[in-house]
Amino acid sequence: MANYDFSDRVVAVTGGSAGIGRETAIQFADAGASVVVADVDDEKGEETVSTIEDEGGDAVYVHTDVTDMDQVESMVQTAIDEYGRLDYAVNNAGIGGQQVPAGEHTEESWEGVVDVNLNGVWRSMKAELGEMLEQDEDSVIVNMSSVLGQVGFEAASAYVAAKHGVLGLTKTAAWEYGEDGVRVNAVCPGFIETQMLAEGGITEDEELRAQIEAMHSQNRLGQPEEIADAVLWLCSDGASFTNGEALTVDSGFTSR
Repeated sequence: MANYDFSDRVVAVTGGSAGIGRETAIQFADAGASVVVADVDDEKGEETVSTIEDEGGDAVYVHTDVTDMDQVESMVQTAIDEYGRLDYAVNNAGIGGQQVPAGEHTEESWEGVVDVNLNGVWRSMKAELGEMLEQDEDSVIVNMSSVLGQVGFEAASAYVAAKHGVLGLTKTAAWEYGEDGVRVNAVCPGFIETQMLAEGGITEDEELRAQIEAMHSQNRLGQPEEIADAVLWLCSDGASFTNGEALTVDSGFTSR
């Protein structure tokens, strides 16, 4: 992990209770930022905050369902009420959805995945931009896409479509707000060892896990901290000329 100084900065992380979001929140706090942890899992969200506070950091939890605009706006307002500003936003909340062919989705299952993974990113950006554009200093938004936002993948059509959409949204917003001092980038992780993979049966099924690992050049799953590292770099001054980027962190998954 690189050493960053985000002292006197404020970040909001959706999906901050577990996996990539949790590690991202902790790394920002370790680097001096005040963190708004947003999620629907209140118990694990509070645990993330407790972990940060136990290590001397500053964080607050807010229940946030990204399919509800009022709750997303409340997340941003919490940042303002608690810390007076919002410098960075990591729009990470997501779900995997049903693993079925495209034609076998119900409208409900399809729309559920898209509403969280794509519309939820848009809602978050809408609320975040409303505050960031009023501030004097530059701001950064990082949206969580996926390698499946770059390629197709069997039985994951809703997820793939939503994550492709996140990249289109990211690239367009980067052009729309770059001159206003807001950079917008995305991260495209490979398969990362998280709760989502466990719920999809990948980490518990030895044969399936081996198949997925073999799709990566290092023959392993990625770790949440490896993605958090990329997120923090995108928010740092070292990435000041990086805008509209889809930063792929996938051990070669998409390079074949």
